[in-house]
Amino acid sequence: VNNPWLQHYVKNKAKGVMKEGHVFTVEPMINLGAYSDITWGDNWTAVTSDGKRSAQFEHTVLVTKDGCEILTARENEPVMT
Repeated sequence: VNNPWLQHYVKNKAKGVMKEGHVFTVEPMINLGAYSDITWGDNWTAVTSDGKRSAQFEHTVLVTKDGCEILTARENEPVMT
């Protein structure tokens, strides 16, 4: 199989190597309270366990032979290097 499942959270123990052609997401969250979450019955919606406000966004990244390309970058969006 050519698609490692790499979780993106603290103390991740998954092993794998990203290779050219693989795609992954970076999904930072900013929470006013707890970082722990509860998933609703729709198995999609997640809320913080304390119900305080939270914001999340996502970028999709393609691994290329020369590095990475941010597929979801907006025009003229600054890129950290």
